Amino acid sequence: MSTAENETIEEAPVIVNRKQPFPRGFLDTISTGWAERTESLPAAREQAAFAAARRAKVSEAFPGRRLVIEAGSLKQRSNDTDYPFRAHSAFAHLTGWAADAEPDSVLVFEPQAGEPADAGHDVTLYFRERADRTTTEFYADATVGEFWIGPRPSLAGVAADLAVATDHLAAFEPGEDDLTLADSDLERLVSELRLVKDEYEIAEMRRAVEITGRGFDDIILALPDAAEHARGERVVEGVFHRRAREDGNGEGYDTISASGPHACYLHWTRNDGAVVPGDLILVDAGVEADSLYTADITRTLPVNGTFSDVQRRVYDTVLEAADAAFAAARPGVKFREVHEAAMAVIAKRTAEWGVLPVSADEALDADAGGQHRRYMVHGTSHHLGIDVHDCAQARREMYYDGILEEGMVFTIEPGLYFQIDDLTVPQELRGIGVRIEDDILMTAEGPVNLSADIPRTADDVEAWIARGRTA
Repeated sequence: MSTAENETIEEAPVIVNRKQPFPRGFLDTISTGWAERTESLPAAREQAAFAAARRAKVSEAFPGRRLVIEAGSLKQRSNDTDYPFRAHSAFAHLTGWAADAEPDSVLVFEPQAGEPADAGHDVTLYFRERADRTTTEFYADATVGEFWIGPRPSLAGVAADLAVATDHLAAFEPGEDDLTLADSDLERLVSELRLVKDEYEIAEMRRAVEITGRGFDDIILALPDAAEHARGERVVEGVFHRRAREDGNGEGYDTISASGPHACYLHWTRNDGAVVPGDLILVDAGVEADSLYTADITRTLPVNGTFSDVQRRVYDTVLEAADAAFAAARPGVKFREVHEAAMAVIAKRTAEWGVLPVSADEALDADAGGQHRRYMVHGTSHHLGIDVHDCAQARREMYYDGILEEGMVFTIEPGLYFQIDDLTVPQELRGIGVRIEDDILMTAEGPVNLSADIPRTADDVEAWIARGRTA
């Protein structure tokens, strides 16, 4: 192909065959006839002061370095449709901009000039401000144009709302020596910064758990409808989704609605199975609040309202493991000891049932054991917050081998899973999966179960379902 032909193709306008061209009358009048736009600047939102304190810690950790924290961009779902935007957790944590954050925004820590070298940083939030109505973006850009997606924030409005300096995204220039989240030191620091929650974060965790509890109440009411539908797992998923969207930003992760043998698959999110009376349904779900803080709760429910004897035996063992883990969680205790307490119960009970080829003590041997892990391969706990698996880039000595402190929020979620084709267990156990998961706040006096109001014991779960059927 010749150079001339290349130039012709490159200069040709992009053709979108499904769109009609704008006629001259539209173009001549679209920018006129609009009321003058006025704006009252808001008071700073509640989390602005907390975000400022977090930024100060980041600034102190990297004196003299230019830091760039990106919110991230829209991600394509198919063709010209995108997934709902969700800002990077570190960006949201350091700005206080949460469900309403703008794609492609950048938070920049600019080292202050002069002496000393560790004088601190000037922080600026760059984002794409709304376009004036005289521009084609207003009416022609379906991604960011206000005619398409509604009002967008102004620089002045965001500056007041978040109590941080703002500038237009076009003014941001990346530098060769910028420290970004691709750098392990910065990524680790902003992750470890979230290990201990501040007052605002704890309140938002409580809010997320409260809404999630209402979502589980909705599930209880929907169990009869789910049992009548060929894909009842999606009925359960759907009623929880409605609550998450009505009272929060959405779900913090894909809901696991796993009935019968599906409950033995740890991350079953296909949710296309039947909900059969006589089976158990394991629901792992969490509402993400508008602040982006999420709950993470699991309850295992008898579809017909009553546990069979063998189901109750498995359920009570998991509950025993959860209670042992809760009892082990105290300020000053290593995080991994919570898991060890739960696993001691799992090993003891499965050995008593005769499903282990060794004794419980042998199974618990750190080097040669682990036979009981066949039935609970996952960990008992993880940190929780603005991510469902929060603080994931923290160092091992700060996380798994870290010390529990006041202000930490984490899960306790033991389980037992006997897959339908597992020949190492009796027939009566095959296809039973049970997990009980609660969200725990560590205080100076000890652990507090934030989700304790969501029924946990077998008797309370049965009574919960019975109330739902008479409501």
